[in-house]
Amino acid sequence: METSLDKRAIAGASPLTGSAAPAAAASSATPLAGQPAAKVQRTVYSVLGAISFSHLLNDMIQSLILAIYPMLKDNFSLSFGQIGLITLTYQITASLLQPLVGIYTDKHPKPYSLPVGMGFTLAGLLLMSMAPNFGLLLVAAALVGCGSSVFHPESSRVARMASGGRHGLAQSLFQVGGNAGSSLGPLLAALIVIPHGQRSIAWFSVAALVAIVVLAQIGRWYKQHPSVKKVRSQTAHATLSRNQVMFAMGVLILLVFSKYFYLASINSYFTFYLIDKFHLPVQAAQIHLFVFLAAVAAGTMIGGPVGDRIGRKYVIWASILGVTPFTLLLPYANLFWTGVLTVIIGVVLASAFSAILVYAQELIPGKVGMVAGLFFGFAFGLGGIGAAVLGELADATSIAYVYKVCSFLPLIGVLTVFLPDVEGKRAKA
Repeated sequence: METSLDKRAIAGASPLTGSAAPAAAASSATPLAGQPAAKVQRTVYSVLGAISFSHLLNDMIQSLILAIYPMLKDNFSLSFGQIGLITLTYQITASLLQPLVGIYTDKHPKPYSLPVGMGFTLAGLLLMSMAPNFGLLLVAAALVGCGSSVFHPESSRVARMASGGRHGLAQSLFQVGGNAGSSLGPLLAALIVIPHGQRSIAWFSVAALVAIVVLAQIGRWYKQHPSVKKVRSQTAHATLSRNQVMFAMGVLILLVFSKYFYLASINSYFTFYLIDKFHLPVQAAQIHLFVFLAAVAAGTMIGGPVGDRIGRKYVIWASILGVTPFTLLLPYANLFWTGVLTVIIGVVLASAFSAILVYAQELIPGKVGMVAGLFFGFAFGLGGIGAAVLGELADATSIAYVYKVCSFLPLIGVLTVFLPDVEGKRAKA
C-alpha cells in the first residue's frame, strides 16, 4: 500500500520531516561531469542518514562476533583451526555472495531485500547465543554472512539513489556508519558479552530488530523511486571498450588489495606491535588503535565529497600513493611520531574507498549492485586473507618485520596512472 510518506519522498519532500523541498533544492546537488542539470535530483539526507545508521548496526553485529572468539574458544574448547573455520565460513558467505546478489538485483530490483537480509543476521545472532556445539556455530556464522551479502550491495544502491548526483558524498556517509559500527563491536563485546556469557549475544537482536524497522521504511522509499520503474528499459551508454573497462577494473582491484592488506596489518596487529616495540600496557595500546579507527572514519567522510569536487582519480592518487611516505616512516618512528603517523595514515588511506567504488560504478554504468557487491566482497575477503597471511609472516619473522614489509604496499598506487579519465569522457559524451 502506498503511504503518504512514500508520496512525499518521491515528490521531493523529506521522508522524515514531510516538508516540501523548495524548487531550488532540486539543483542544490552538484552534478557529475557531463550530467544534465535537469536530471539531477536533490540529495535525500534523511535516507542517507537512515542507511548509514543501518550500516552502523549491521557492521557492529559483524565485528561483535569476531570480538567474542576468545569466549567461544574457551566455551567450546576450540582449536585455532576451528576458529579459522568460523571466519572462513563467515567470509565465504559475506564475500563471495555479494557480487551475485548485486548482479541479480541490478536486473530485478528488490526493495524489501534489505530487511529480509537483516532477518538472516537476526537469525544468526539468536542461533549463536544458543548454539550447543561447533556445527551450529558455523551455521550461525553463515547466516550472519548471508545477511551481510544482501545488505552491502543493496544499501550501496540506495545511497546512490539518494545522492542527488553527489555520489561520493553519499558513499562516504554510508561507509562512515559501517566504520563506526566496526569500532563499537569490540567495545560492546568487552562490556556486555564477555562478562555475561554466550546467552547475552541475544541481547543484540534488539539492534537487528531496529535495523529491520528502519530498512523496511527505506524499502518503501526505494520501491517508489523512479529508477526502479526504469531499470528494465535502461541502456547504459558505454564510453570505453570492454578491454579498457576490464583493465581499469583490474587496476582498481590491485589498489583495493594494497589498501586492505595494509589496513589488515593495523586492525589485527597494531596493539601487538605497540606492546612489542614500546612495551605499552594493553589498555594504552587499545587507545592507540581506537584513535586510528577514528582517523579512518574521518578519512572515509572526507574522500567522497572531495572526489565529487575535484574528481575521483585525483583522490585515488592522493590516497593510495600519497600515503606512502608516512607508511615508510612508521616502522622507524618513536612512540609520539607513531601516534601522529597512524592518524595521518588512517585519514589519507581511508579516503580512497568511496572514490574507488564510485569511480567503478561510473566505469560500468547500470551495474551499481554488481560493482558494490564485488568491491565490498573483495574488501572483506582481503581483510581476512591479509590477517591470516600477515599472522604467518609475524610468526616466521617478527611483528616489526611485518610493518616494514607492509610499508611498501601503497607504492601500488602508482598504477593509478593507467586509469582512464572516466569523468572527462562522460563530459564529452
